This record gives sequence, C-alpha cells and structure tokens, in this order.
Amino acid sequence: MSLDSRTQIDGADRYARQTAADRPGVAQPVPVRPLPAQPWNRILPFAIVLFALLLAAWEWHWRAFGATPGIRNTDGLWAIQRRRIDHGEGNATVLTGASRVYFDVQLPVWEKLAGTRPIQLAYEGTTPLVYLDDLAADANFTGRVLIGVAPDVFFTGFAYRGTAAKYTHKESPSQRIGQWLSMRFIEPYFAFYDPDYALETVLARQAWPQRPGRPDRLDVRKLAQTAADRDTHLWGKVDTDPAYRALARSIWHQEFQPSEDDPPPEKLKQMIADEIARAAKDVAALRARGVQVLFVRPPSDGEYLEFENKLFPRAQTWDALLAATGAPGIHFQDYPELNQNWNLPEWSHLAQADAECYTAALYTIIERDFWPKHDPRQTKR
Repeated sequence: MSLDSRTQIDGADRYARQTAADRPGVAQPVPVRPLPAQPWNRILPFAIVLFALLLAAWEWHWRAFGATPGIRNTDGLWAIQRRRIDHGEGNATVLTGASRVYFDVQLPVWEKLAGTRPIQLAYEGTTPLVYLDDLAADANFTGRVLIGVAPDVFFTGFAYRGTAAKYTHKESPSQRIGQWLSMRFIEPYFAFYDPDYALETVLARQAWPQRPGRPDRLDVRKLAQTAADRDTHLWGKVDTDPAYRALARSIWHQEFQPSEDDPPPEKLKQMIADEIARAAKDVAALRARGVQVLFVRPPSDGEYLEFENKLFPRAQTWDALLAATGAPGIHFQDYPELNQNWNLPEWSHLAQADAECYTAALYTIIERDFWPKHDPRQTKR
C-alpha cells in the first residue's frame, strides 16, 4: 500500500464515529467523533449574526402584517388567575364563558364602575361548564360568577381549551417558572411569538395540493389581543382590514354548513338536555354555598345569529336553562341597551370600542337588577 493511499485512509478514518468494534474489551463504549479543525471563533459569531437577522426579518414580517406584542393565552396564564381564588380572593366576581365573555367584557371598564376587577376565567371555544365544575367543587370560592352562554359551545359541551383546570391543579414549579419567564422577557417584546405565526402553522395553511382524506378546512386565525391578567379585546385588524374580516367570516361560515360530523337532531336534543342538567347540578352546588350565579347571553349577529337560532332555539336552550337552574339571566335581546347596532366585525365578537360600551351597559344592568354594588361581599383587593 502506498503512503498516499494510507494517508487518505487515515484522513477518512480520522472523523469517523468509533464503535464497540474499534475498542475491544470496553463494556459500555461511548461513541466518540472528533471535531474537524475549523475556524470556530469566526463561525460562531457569524451564526449568531445570521440567527439575529433571520429573527428580525420574521418579526418585521409580522409587524408589517399588523401584529403587535401581546401575552399568549395559555393554560399557565389561566392558572395564574384561577389561583387568585385560593390566595385570598374567594369572594371575588368571576367571569366564565367562551370567547364572547373573554373578548367582550372589558376588565378596566368593569373595575371603573364596580371598584373591583373581576377574575377572567372565560376561555375561547370552551363551554364554561368545564370550569364551573371546578368552581363548584372549590369551597374557597364564595363570591359571584357570571356565566356566558354562546349556544353552539355551551349546549354541546364543546371544550376546545378544556384542560386549564386540570393543568392548574398539577402545574409543576418548572412550568410556573417557564410561564413567568415567557411573560416577562419574550411575549411583551415579540409580535411573532403567537401560535398563529408559528412556522409550522404558517406552512400548514399554505395552498398545498389537496390530499385524499385531508379535510379542506381553514383553522380559526388570530382574533384577539390579551394582557397579563387576561383582559382581552378583539384584534383591531379584524375590524379595520376588510380582507382579514372576510377571512374570519369565511372560517365561521364553515361551521354553518351541514356536515357528516353533525349530530342527528335527536342526539343534539339529548346533548342540550345533558348540558342543562350539568349546569343545574353545578349551580345548585354553588348556590348552596351562597355563591350568586348569573347567566349572560352576549350579542351575536348576521349569519352566526341565524345559525344559532336555527340549531339552538331560545325556548329549548336559554329558557330551558334558566328554568332548570332557577338562576337569573340577561339575554341581549331582552334589553335595548344591550341590543344596539353593535359593530360585530365577524358576527360573533364586538369591536373594542363597542365592547367597552357593552361592558358599561351590562354592568349597569347587573348592579341595578341583580348584584347591588353595596353588597358587603364586594370588597376591594
């Protein structure tokens, strides 16, 4: 064998990964692969600069789209608010419901009128009964609870984000620290740090060729802007950008079309009855502890309201719910001040300015007819 060929073999072997055969007699060999000689002192700064440039480009792209930094709505964020009940605020006013209570009830407006800021435990796309079950079982909670009723979510038991209560009771110290670090150092500064802008999500919603068996459906896009205490409002782009507003409406429109996944009428009727019975059980447990309960039907409009009236007629849902629970309720169609010509850009949620007016009108009715402000349990934090 020539010296040149031997050198080539040695050169090839130099960076090969060693195996057990290369080290006989070693019981548990550790694979070793030497690093090739490279100018690492120049490569590392280059990699850091490249990373920073790509990150800045991604951030610039979403800022140009209209995104702004905001707090991510996670189970960890929900858990922070839920723990307030166990840490001295058991007599507080708690808001539950789906996205209409979450987006439409503005906490600063409520606080200005009531003198106290409610605890926001509503969650988008999720029946409030998931979390009402949790409150009903918690003896620490002795305050008041407002329960939002979005018919298609409430009366079907749909729970898109239904894991927060279980998460709260099992949250680990590392999860709490991770939530704190994210809220402190990442979320307030980066607009791209939103689930809707994750790279894999963006790639998945591109106009790829349709594959057999893959549903041709659009997922719900970003609709809201959230603060650290879960004070939330409809994202302004939904209101001011006609193309984005049309996109949001088209996504809801998918839900209004008949589908093979829709329950037959008899099954839907049973689902409604089951959820009303579930609500009645929770309300009874809460009221036995002195908790005041109030149901609220927030506004909807356009095709969304037509869909709700068709599948969830008021007499069979809202009226039956109040009769079964014995609890009072506020339906937006029963109060002129709640049934104004509101701006609901995508038929389901109020634009921020109208949400503030709606919150003021709603609280005025609540204080006047249901929860007097002078109630001794209404204490400031």
